[in-house]
Amino acid sequence: MHNRTAAPSAAPAPTDSAAHDGHRLSARKFALHFAEMVVAMAVGMVVLHPVWMYVLGAAALMHNPYTGALIMATNMTVAMSAWMRFRGHRWRPIAEMGAAMYLPFLVLFVPLALELIDGGALMLWGHLLMLPAMAAAMLLRPHEYAHC
Repeated sequence: MHNRTAAPSAAPAPTDSAAHDGHRLSARKFALHFAEMVVAMAVGMVVLHPVWMYVLGAAALMHNPYTGALIMATNMTVAMSAWMRFRGHRWRPIAEMGAAMYLPFLVLFVPLALELIDGGALMLWGHLLMLPAMAAAMLLRPHEYAHC
């Protein structure tokens, strides 16, 4: 009878703190980038709103819920896109993130037209739904956002 030794089993995944810290740092960078984009969007709303109101004389457009929402999304998209380009992002992820700014409003235009919601709800829910839409766009390309 031969005394066989069992074949070595696969080594467990490394659990050293360096590998764990690297993953955590990547997640931290991902979250930081998300926060940076939200700040850029807020800056866009504050800085570009007076341009529409006073320079372009579009106050009537701003008071219409449909055009007001699209102008607001544009203000946020312009600033966020500029920030993303500054941070070295490619155009495709910038376009995807821009779509995340408009999509919630476009979806909410249906209940607005059916008078199920009013203009205030459109703005509130449009802004709130942007956050998961942005996260979804980021999760499509996590490597794009975790390196920043």
